[in-house]
Amino acid sequence: LQMVADSILAVNGARAQGCAVRTQNTTAVLALSNILRSSLGPLGQDKMLVDDTGDVIVTNDGATIIQNLQVVHPAATVIAELAKLQDEECGDGTTSVILLAADLLSRAEQLAQSKIHPSTIVAGYRLAAKEATKYLKECLSIEASEIGESALHNPAKTSMGSKIIGPYSDIFSSLVVEATKLVKVVDAATGKTTFPIKAINVLKAHGKSASESFLVQGYALNCTVAAQGMPLSIKDAKIAIIDFSLQKAKMHLGISVVVMDPAKLEAIRREEMNIVKNRVKKILAAGANVILTSGGIDDLCLKMLTEAGVMGVRRCKKADLKRIAKATGATMLSSLANLEGEENFDASQLGCADEVVQQRMSDDELILIRGTKGRTAASIVLRGANEMMLDEMERSVHDSLCVVSRVLESGRLVAGGGAVEAALNVYLESFANTLSSREQLAVAEFAQALLVIPKTLAANAARDSTDLVAKLRAFHNKALQNPELSHLKWAGLDLEKGEVRDNKEAGILEPAMSKVKAIKFATEAAITILRIDDLIKLEKVEQGGRAGQCG
Repeated sequence: LQMVADSILAVNGARAQGCAVRTQNTTAVLALSNILRSSLGPLGQDKMLVDDTGDVIVTNDGATIIQNLQVVHPAATVIAELAKLQDEECGDGTTSVILLAADLLSRAEQLAQSKIHPSTIVAGYRLAAKEATKYLKECLSIEASEIGESALHNPAKTSMGSKIIGPYSDIFSSLVVEATKLVKVVDAATGKTTFPIKAINVLKAHGKSASESFLVQGYALNCTVAAQGMPLSIKDAKIAIIDFSLQKAKMHLGISVVVMDPAKLEAIRREEMNIVKNRVKKILAAGANVILTSGGIDDLCLKMLTEAGVMGVRRCKKADLKRIAKATGATMLSSLANLEGEENFDASQLGCADEVVQQRMSDDELILIRGTKGRTAASIVLRGANEMMLDEMERSVHDSLCVVSRVLESGRLVAGGGAVEAALNVYLESFANTLSSREQLAVAEFAQALLVIPKTLAANAARDSTDLVAKLRAFHNKALQNPELSHLKWAGLDLEKGEVRDNKEAGILEPAMSKVKAIKFATEAAITILRIDDLIKLEKVEQGGRAGQCG
């Protein structure tokens, strides 16, 4: 009957249904999570990725690994998007979220094979995720204000613990915390405080060791002045930011001018020069003494700027110019034309800073913009032995900046090292026993799936994961059963000694928001894939015959 239906449907391609689809999807997702499994935690391993052009990336950042893998399986792409989402929302926990989603899916498939309907599993998972996030917020999170200043430094160190800059976490945590505080923005209308980490510029400089990285109060630009005679330092800077070239105006391609009189040819050339001269004069007349452009500046304009004592910087990155415009209060202009079709430049479009100076830092010259008037800016200059190391350091610093900004914005922390997952596992198992419906099995499996994090952490540290996780669960069970022993709910793994300890006291802390989002995202991704029971893969239709008729 099924074959008859398929022939009526006349699907030009392959079709798979039911358990076969779920098994296929689960296999693809598990294959992806197995790539990342060994990179989790402070003692995780790094991955070397070589692309088709021979470029090498060495990293253990989950989002970067997934981004550089060319994932083609449709179910695996859902999980790949999940890592990207976690990276954008929280900056950290990308590997954890994929491991959790894969384990949830694997356990759901086992339940489905035991003749439990996917709708029941979905309902159970949704209920478990809701209860887990509620319990996490109410009982497992700590107010950052209770801990004091270390509430910012410790999560930053925890985030760096698994990265290449782990041995220098004391130095980098203070750099990251200071830089994040420098970019504080308070919304005048709502009074809400935010910390836009995009305002922090991270520069990479070869040479010296990672411990000699430093923070610059101000925006550091990896450019130099355009001409030798220009001033290298300008106090009370008025900055013009333009997104076009200050070069002799040329006719666009395809435009031809026929000149009968050779004398008029010179007049055309002179007018081309006058157009750009007038532009520079208008910018200078507005009071600008620093000009930053994403395009080039030709010799004629350089001469005018040098004679006027103005600092000109060309070929700046557009992303840098946008950030500087926000920090200084300038307007980034793509042309000087106004609505009337005339060209003008108003003084209100200039940005202000206390000082713009060119300084030598390591082997390079940098332009530093200090004392920006719109909002404060910060830059971190990273030092390292080679390009691969610097790239990995930049990714690690970005993750830590995200973590610190999330702590400052939300003000809630949780204990790390598998503490949250073990506590939720014990709580959800006892919660599952109170349910008298079929969802009980799905909630119990959800609880077991959470243990994938502490088990993987222990296995990557060359410890007996079964033994350590059993001890950890015993601690959390005591904390749940006996209110007098509630302090045991902070118990987590000490991977270096291979024992259980109080991770709140040890300073192994993470933003609560990161854990809540990881549970929500992983559950949603697992449910999305679990609900698929039919896969129709269409074959490419040959267009040869039709193309021949058209020709």
